Amino acid sequence: MLGMTVSCPTWGWEWGSDAMVETLHELSALGVNWVAIHPYGSIRANGSIGFRDLDPDNPPEWLARPIAEAHALGMKILIKPHIAYWGSPWSWRGEIAFPDEAARARFFADYEDWIGQLATASKGADAFAVGTELDKTIQHEAEWRRVVDVVRARYSGSITYAANWTDYQRVPFWDALDAIGIQAYFPLVQDPGMPSPDELEAGWSKVMQQIAAVSARVDRPVVFTELGYNRSARAAKEPWKYDTGGVDAAEIQARCLKAAMKAMDAEPTVVGAFLWKWFPGGRQPNDFSKQAPHMRQVIEQEWGAR
Repeated sequence: MLGMTVSCPTWGWEWGSDAMVETLHELSALGVNWVAIHPYGSIRANGSIGFRDLDPDNPPEWLARPIAEAHALGMKILIKPHIAYWGSPWSWRGEIAFPDEAARARFFADYEDWIGQLATASKGADAFAVGTELDKTIQHEAEWRRVVDVVRARYSGSITYAANWTDYQRVPFWDALDAIGIQAYFPLVQDPGMPSPDELEAGWSKVMQQIAAVSARVDRPVVFTELGYNRSARAAKEPWKYDTGGVDAAEIQARCLKAAMKAMDAEPTVVGAFLWKWFPGGRQPNDFSKQAPHMRQVIEQEWGAR
């Protein structure tokens, strides 16, 4: 799975645009054979989720078109829903939690409804994530297994859950899924700045040992549902941060990505990754973008010849 997440600076209309088709052609030429999109649902403090109702017999263009266009190019596609937390009490998805029982019940009821509609409307997609980074809720195992059952009943492709790198070892329902999904922002070194190839290799070696152990325990392969580095001098130490700049930032970004790709090649447990991220169209946010020439070069060098 040589994947790229195609993101958007809005709520996702770009995925149904001609710019998305151009993006798929660009990515295919670099060696990418999977893409991911991340439909949004919003969340409120009381646990309720807002989303656009979906007609499964007539999915919106932003969902149906990227599935069809990816397949037309011989590519596969992952649908990876994201909770949009902005405007809520939480600063990111990994903080979302509900100590109040009524709010928690409301969240899971709304979440089942949203994910069920998305799963039904995603017919034809090759893989589907039942959740992304909602790791402060995973201890509610019965509720998550019910979410998985809802998706299984409506969707026939492979399914996963995208756990943050800090929490993938404690997800209690991997056995109900087809793959372990990890948001792979693992810190690889102790200090910021330019890491040596040996330091990056050593960092990944420790990470992969832990990943392989979990994979063996639950008998599931691993996919990095996100893998990315910002153009930052701190990328090897804190790859999840949005900070950019610093001495040798572009070289550090490229070196980190190349080391990650080589580490995946050396670990058979990890079957692939979705790089974070690429933007279709003219509006190009800078965070984590893989479209800069030095990042395109790494992707083409590592994946293009396969």
